Amino acid sequence: MVDEAGRFLLVRRANPPAQGSWSIPGGRVEPGETDEQAVVRELLEETALRGDVVREVGTVRRAAPSGGTYVIRDFLLATDPGASPTAGDDAADAAWFSPEELPVLETSPGLVDAFVEWGLVRPSE
Repeated sequence: MVDEAGRFLLVRRANPPAQGSWSIPGGRVEPGETDEQAVVRELLEETALRGDVVREVGTVRRAAPSGGTYVIRDFLLATDPGASPTAGDDAADAAWFSPEELPVLETSPGLVDAFVEWGLVRPSE
């Protein structure tokens, strides 16, 4: 999620994988849910913010602990301007970060590279 100032909403992961690192809110799709419904639910559970899906921005594949592959679809969402996140569910913290702050954060593997690939941020120089 990106706010009106161009900041990214990230959560500090409270659980593995990538525990302690900053990432985007998300999780598993529950039976009977669409991907869009799941991302809106996960946003609310992890940040206490309500959002609406704007568009899908990209997909990544990550190795699953079981030996399979997770296919992760990421979406851009809109929320109320000025909304303040509150960490919940499996998030240890939640906050807004400018694109300039991303390279110095401990983020989940591949997060910033995906943002660059999807055209959400420019490559750092």
